[in-house]
Amino acid sequence: MTGYLDRRGGSFGGWLVLLALGYGFFHHVGILLRGLGEVGDTHTRWADWIDLATPYVVTGAAAGALLAAHATRRAWVVFWFAAVLYTQGHGIHLAANSVGNVVPGEPAHLWDERVGHYLFYAGFWLLVAVLAATLSERRPRGGPGAHLLALVVGFTHFTNSVEGQTAYAGIGVAVLFVLWGLVTRQGLGRVLVTAYGFSLLLFAAYAVWQGGLPEFTEVGLV
Repeated sequence: MTGYLDRRGGSFGGWLVLLALGYGFFHHVGILLRGLGEVGDTHTRWADWIDLATPYVVTGAAAGALLAAHATRRAWVVFWFAAVLYTQGHGIHLAANSVGNVVPGEPAHLWDERVGHYLFYAGFWLLVAVLAATLSERRPRGGPGAHLLALVVGFTHFTNSVEGQTAYAGIGVAVLFVLWGLVTRQGLGRVLVTAYGFSLLLFAAYAVWQGGLPEFTEVGLV
């Protein structure tokens, strides 16, 4: 995937690798690092503190790809809006979730599961959109590795949407990105089809299995 080049020779593939891996890891950090436990007597978890790095990694990687691809001024305007939305949503989610782990309540649930998640995920969807628009004519030369990373993105989109109580919005966004990818399939669109087509397969399989789209915690999967 590091072989992605824009028309003027700038390599942006490494940034896309970091974006995919960072998105996959940091959006699952609460589960992956749950075993690290709490930090002293603060009643906060190590995973919460590590999660502070999430917006730096994700928006930083997206910015690096746009810079290498010589993005237009319009693309940068959309990027900055998306980055602020993503960072604000992440901050609300992290703080409310951390408080909710100790003192659960309706305000914590509202800010974490409703407001925080929708801002957080909408910001990322806009980041993907501006990257897709900027890189739509670039020819992917990453081979199977690019599509493996796309599967990571698709899986994360699925888990975010189900556990974040944004499943139907996530399905709608996945459909739009698949359609966009089919239109621009000669460029990086084929990677969008892999990522979000895979997420749609996961949504369908999970809905059939569970008879709906309940959170993973509700059915004891996490």
